[in-house]
Amino acid sequence: MRLSLSEISTVDASFAEDILAYSTAGFEGIGIWELKLPEDDAANRALLRETGLVVASCVPTVPSILPLRLPGMEGPPDPAERVEALCASVRRLAAYEPECVLCLTGPYGDLDPAQARSIVADGLVRIAEAARDAGVLLGLEPAHPAQFGTVSFVNTIADALALLDESGLDDVGLMADTYNLWHERPEALAAVASRVTGLHVADEPPDPGRTDRVLPGEGGTRSAEHVHALGEAGWDGFLDVEIFSTPDRFWSLAPDDAARRALAAARALL
Repeated sequence: MRLSLSEISTVDASFAEDILAYSTAGFEGIGIWELKLPEDDAANRALLRETGLVVASCVPTVPSILPLRLPGMEGPPDPAERVEALCASVRRLAAYEPECVLCLTGPYGDLDPAQARSIVADGLVRIAEAARDAGVLLGLEPAHPAQFGTVSFVNTIADALALLDESGLDDVGLMADTYNLWHERPEALAAVASRVTGLHVADEPPDPGRTDRVLPGEGGTRSAEHVHALGEAGWDGFLDVEIFSTPDRFWSLAPDDAARRALAAARALL
Protein backbone atom coordinates (compact mmCIF):
# COMPACT_ATOMS: atom_id res chain seq x y z
CA MET A 1 0.00 0.00 0.00
CA ARG A 2 1.09 3.55 -0.74
CA LEU A 3 0.53 6.64 1.40
CA SER A 4 -1.13 9.94 0.57
CA LEU A 5 -2.48 12.97 2.38
CA SER A 6 -5.86 14.56 1.71
CA GLU A 7 -5.79 18.31 1.18
CA ILE A 8 -8.50 19.02 3.75
CA SER A 9 -5.87 18.06 6.34
CA THR A 10 -4.02 21.31 5.57
CA VAL A 11 -7.13 23.33 4.95
CA ASP A 12 -5.54 26.80 4.83
CA ALA A 13 -2.65 25.92 2.51
CA SER A 14 -2.78 26.37 -1.27
CA PHE A 15 -2.58 23.52 -3.78
CA ALA A 16 1.06 24.41 -4.52
CA GLU A 17 1.89 24.55 -0.81
CA ASP A 18 0.23 21.17 -0.29
CA ILE A 19 2.23 19.56 -3.09
CA LEU A 20 5.52 20.90 -1.75
CA ALA A 21 4.78 19.90 1.86
CA TYR A 22 3.48 16.42 1.01
CA SER A 23 6.26 15.50 -1.39
CA THR A 24 8.98 16.87 0.92
CA ALA A 25 7.59 14.85 3.84
CA GLY A 26 7.78 11.67 1.77
CA PHE A 27 4.21 11.00 0.71
CA GLU A 28 3.73 9.25 -2.62
CA GLY A 29 0.27 10.64 -3.25
CA ILE A 30 -2.17 13.47 -2.65
CA GLY A 31 -5.91 13.40 -2.10
CA ILE A 32 -7.20 16.32 -4.14
CA TRP A 33 -10.04 18.58 -3.04
CA GLU A 34 -11.26 20.28 -6.21
CA LEU A 35 -12.08 23.49 -4.36
CA LYS A 36 -8.31 23.94 -3.86
CA LEU A 37 -7.40 23.45 -7.53
CA PRO A 38 -6.35 26.52 -9.54
CA GLU A 39 -8.14 26.80 -12.89
CA ASP A 40 -5.13 25.85 -15.03
CA ASP A 41 -5.32 22.06 -15.00
CA ALA A 42 -2.32 21.66 -17.31
CA ALA A 43 -0.15 23.67 -14.92
CA ASN A 44 -1.50 21.75 -11.95
CA ARG A 45 -0.65 18.40 -13.53
CA ALA A 46 2.80 19.67 -14.48
CA LEU A 47 3.40 20.64 -10.86
CA LEU A 48 2.41 17.16 -9.75
CA ARG A 49 4.78 15.59 -12.27
CA GLU A 50 7.66 17.75 -11.02
CA THR A 51 7.28 16.37 -7.49
CA GLY A 52 6.36 12.83 -8.50
CA LEU A 53 3.12 12.85 -6.52
CA VAL A 54 0.26 10.81 -7.91
CA VAL A 55 -3.40 11.35 -7.11
CA ALA A 56 -5.34 9.15 -4.70
CA SER A 57 -9.00 10.04 -4.27
CA CYS A 58 -10.59 13.29 -5.46
CA VAL A 59 -13.37 15.23 -3.72
CA PRO A 60 -15.55 17.31 -6.08
CA THR A 61 -16.39 20.91 -5.22
CA VAL A 62 -20.04 19.87 -4.90
CA PRO A 63 -19.54 16.47 -3.27
CA SER A 64 -23.12 15.29 -2.66
CA ILE A 65 -26.32 14.80 -4.64
CA LEU A 66 -28.54 16.27 -1.91
CA PRO A 67 -27.41 19.46 -0.14
CA LEU A 68 -25.08 19.07 2.81
CA ARG A 69 -26.18 20.61 6.06
CA LEU A 70 -22.76 21.85 7.07
CA PRO A 71 -22.07 25.58 7.46
CA GLY A 72 -20.22 26.85 4.40
CA MET A 73 -20.60 23.60 2.45
CA GLU A 74 -24.29 23.66 1.59
CA GLY A 75 -23.84 24.44 -2.11
CA PRO A 76 -26.69 24.67 -4.63
CA PRO A 77 -30.10 23.58 -3.27
CA ASP A 78 -31.30 21.93 -6.50
CA PRO A 79 -30.30 18.23 -6.75
CA ALA A 80 -30.36 18.37 -10.57
CA GLU A 81 -27.88 21.26 -10.53
CA ARG A 82 -25.74 19.35 -8.08
CA VAL A 83 -25.69 16.25 -10.28
CA GLU A 84 -24.60 18.35 -13.25
CA ALA A 85 -21.82 19.86 -11.14
CA LEU A 86 -20.72 16.40 -10.01
CA CYS A 87 -20.63 15.14 -13.61
CA ALA A 88 -18.53 18.15 -14.64
CA SER A 89 -16.17 17.53 -11.72
CA VAL A 90 -15.80 13.86 -12.61
CA ARG A 91 -14.82 14.81 -16.16
CA ARG A 92 -12.33 17.42 -14.93
CA LEU A 93 -10.77 15.30 -12.20
CA ALA A 94 -10.39 12.25 -14.44
CA ALA A 95 -7.56 14.10 -16.21
CA TYR A 96 -5.54 13.85 -12.97
CA GLU A 97 -5.74 10.03 -13.23
CA PRO A 98 -6.90 9.51 -9.63
CA GLU A 99 -7.51 6.24 -7.88
CA CYS A 100 -11.15 7.32 -7.76
CA VAL A 101 -13.53 10.26 -7.57
CA LEU A 102 -15.90 10.07 -4.64
CA CYS A 103 -19.40 11.28 -3.99
CA LEU A 104 -21.86 11.37 -1.10
CA THR A 105 -25.63 11.06 -1.02
CA GLY A 106 -26.29 14.04 1.23
CA PRO A 107 -28.93 13.89 4.02
CA TYR A 108 -32.69 13.54 3.53
CA GLY A 109 -33.22 17.12 4.61
CA ASP A 110 -36.88 18.09 4.24
CA LEU A 111 -37.59 15.37 1.66
CA ASP A 112 -39.54 12.21 2.23
CA PRO A 113 -36.94 9.43 2.61
CA ALA A 114 -38.32 7.43 -0.34
CA GLN A 115 -38.27 10.52 -2.56
CA ALA A 116 -34.75 11.43 -1.46
CA ARG A 117 -33.54 7.92 -2.14
CA SER A 118 -35.07 7.96 -5.63
CA ILE A 119 -33.43 11.31 -6.44
CA VAL A 120 -30.06 10.00 -5.27
CA ALA A 121 -30.38 6.73 -7.20
CA ASP A 122 -31.17 8.61 -10.42
CA GLY A 123 -28.29 11.00 -9.75
CA LEU A 124 -25.85 8.17 -9.16
CA VAL A 125 -26.77 6.66 -12.51
CA ARG A 126 -25.96 9.96 -14.23
CA ILE A 127 -22.69 10.46 -12.37
CA ALA A 128 -21.64 6.85 -12.96
CA GLU A 129 -22.21 7.32 -16.68
CA ALA A 130 -19.97 10.39 -16.65
CA ALA A 131 -17.30 8.44 -14.75
CA ARG A 132 -17.54 5.54 -17.19
CA ASP A 133 -17.15 7.86 -20.16
CA ALA A 134 -14.20 9.61 -18.50
CA GLY A 135 -12.48 6.34 -17.62
CA VAL A 136 -12.34 6.92 -13.87
CA LEU A 137 -13.67 4.92 -10.92
CA LEU A 138 -16.53 6.37 -8.90
CA GLY A 139 -16.76 5.58 -5.19
CA LEU A 140 -19.78 6.17 -2.96
CA GLU A 141 -18.65 7.15 0.53
CA PRO A 142 -20.68 6.24 3.63
CA ALA A 143 -20.61 8.93 6.32
CA HIS A 144 -20.22 8.54 10.07
CA PRO A 145 -23.54 7.62 11.73
CA ALA A 146 -23.41 10.90 13.66
CA GLN A 147 -23.59 12.70 10.29
CA PHE A 148 -26.86 11.08 9.19
CA GLY A 149 -28.68 14.42 9.30
CA THR A 150 -25.88 16.56 7.87
CA VAL A 151 -23.78 14.59 5.37
CA SER A 152 -25.34 11.32 4.22
CA PHE A 153 -28.20 8.91 4.84
CA VAL A 154 -25.74 6.12 3.91
CA ASN A 155 -23.81 5.22 7.06
CA THR A 156 -22.72 1.61 6.69
CA ILE A 157 -21.09 -0.65 4.13
CA ALA A 158 -24.40 -2.49 3.75
CA ASP A 159 -26.27 0.81 3.18
CA ALA A 160 -23.89 1.82 0.41
CA LEU A 161 -23.94 -1.52 -1.39
CA ALA A 162 -27.73 -1.76 -1.13
CA LEU A 163 -28.15 1.66 -2.74
CA LEU A 164 -25.70 0.80 -5.53
CA ASP A 165 -27.48 -2.51 -6.10
CA GLU A 166 -30.87 -0.78 -6.28
CA SER A 167 -29.38 1.62 -8.82
CA GLY A 168 -27.92 -1.21 -10.92
CA LEU A 169 -24.41 0.16 -10.50
CA ASP A 170 -22.11 -2.79 -10.06
CA ASP A 171 -19.21 -0.78 -11.49
CA VAL A 172 -19.43 1.89 -8.76
CA GLY A 173 -17.42 1.10 -5.68
CA LEU A 174 -17.11 2.01 -2.04
CA MET A 175 -14.96 4.90 -0.87
CA ALA A 176 -14.06 3.71 2.61
CA ASP A 177 -13.02 5.83 5.57
CA THR A 178 -11.81 4.36 8.85
CA TYR A 179 -13.38 7.24 10.80
CA ASN A 180 -16.75 6.85 9.09
CA LEU A 181 -16.62 3.06 9.46
CA TRP A 182 -15.28 3.10 13.04
CA HIS A 183 -18.35 1.11 14.10
CA GLU A 184 -17.90 -1.56 11.40
CA ARG A 185 -16.06 -4.83 11.93
CA PRO A 186 -12.81 -4.98 9.92
CA GLU A 187 -13.99 -8.31 8.53
CA ALA A 188 -17.01 -6.57 6.99
CA LEU A 189 -14.74 -4.21 5.07
CA ALA A 190 -12.38 -7.01 4.03
CA ALA A 191 -15.35 -8.96 2.65
CA VAL A 192 -15.99 -6.22 0.08
CA ALA A 193 -12.34 -5.41 -0.65
CA SER A 194 -12.90 -5.81 -4.39
CA ARG A 195 -15.42 -2.93 -4.29
CA VAL A 196 -13.19 -0.54 -2.31
CA THR A 197 -12.03 2.26 -4.62
CA GLY A 198 -10.06 4.17 -2.00
CA LEU A 199 -9.42 4.47 1.72
CA HIS A 200 -9.36 7.54 3.93
CA VAL A 201 -7.71 6.99 7.30
CA ALA A 202 -8.39 8.92 10.50
CA ASP A 203 -9.43 8.05 14.04
CA GLU A 204 -12.30 9.05 16.26
CA PRO A 205 -10.86 11.31 18.99
CA PRO A 206 -10.52 9.64 22.39
CA ASP A 207 -12.36 12.45 24.20
CA PRO A 208 -16.17 12.09 24.22
CA GLY A 209 -18.09 14.91 22.57
CA ARG A 210 -15.42 15.94 20.08
CA THR A 211 -16.46 15.97 16.43
CA ASP A 212 -13.04 16.49 14.84
CA ARG A 213 -10.78 13.66 13.67
CA VAL A 214 -7.33 12.69 14.84
CA LEU A 215 -4.39 10.96 13.23
CA PRO A 216 -4.58 7.18 12.92
CA GLY A 217 -3.31 5.59 16.09
CA GLU A 218 -4.31 8.52 18.32
CA GLY A 219 -7.82 7.23 18.90
CA GLY A 220 -7.23 3.51 19.17
CA THR A 221 -6.45 0.54 16.93
CA ARG A 222 -9.48 0.46 14.65
CA SER A 223 -7.81 2.18 11.67
CA ALA A 224 -4.93 -0.31 11.82
CA GLU A 225 -7.41 -3.18 12.06
CA HIS A 226 -9.23 -1.99 8.93
CA VAL A 227 -5.96 -1.52 7.05
CA HIS A 228 -4.63 -4.95 8.01
CA ALA A 229 -7.93 -6.63 7.12
CA LEU A 230 -7.95 -5.00 3.69
CA GLY A 231 -4.30 -5.92 3.14
CA GLU A 232 -4.96 -9.54 4.01
CA ALA A 233 -7.85 -9.51 1.53
CA GLY A 234 -5.44 -8.40 -1.21
CA TRP A 235 -6.38 -4.72 -1.39
CA ASP A 236 -3.42 -2.55 -2.40
CA GLY A 237 -4.61 1.02 -2.88
CA PHE A 238 -3.66 4.33 -1.26
CA LEU A 239 -4.01 5.01 2.43
CA ASP A 240 -5.16 8.63 2.22
CA VAL A 241 -4.87 10.37 5.60
CA GLU A 242 -7.81 12.78 5.91
CA ILE A 243 -8.07 14.96 9.00
CA PHE A 244 -11.06 17.23 9.55
CA SER A 245 -10.02 19.35 12.49
CA THR A 246 -10.39 22.74 14.14
CA PRO A 247 -8.23 25.89 14.01
CA ASP A 248 -6.81 25.17 17.47
CA ARG A 249 -5.92 21.52 16.79
CA PHE A 250 -4.46 19.79 13.72
CA TRP A 251 -5.49 22.62 11.40
CA SER A 252 -3.28 24.99 13.40
CA LEU A 253 -0.13 23.22 12.16
CA ALA A 254 2.03 24.52 9.33
CA PRO A 255 1.63 22.33 6.20
CA ASP A 256 5.12 20.82 6.47
CA ASP A 257 4.63 19.92 10.14
CA ALA A 258 1.17 18.48 9.47
CA ALA A 259 2.52 16.39 6.59
CA ARG A 260 5.40 15.01 8.66
CA ARG A 261 3.09 14.01 11.50
CA ALA A 262 0.54 12.47 9.14
CA LEU A 263 3.22 10.45 7.34
CA ALA A 264 4.59 9.05 10.60
CA ALA A 265 1.07 8.03 11.67
CA ALA A 266 0.32 6.43 8.30
CA ARG A 267 3.59 4.50 8.27
CA ALA A 268 2.79 3.14 11.73
CA LEU A 269 -0.39 1.60 10.30
CA LEU A 270 1.73 -0.58 8.04
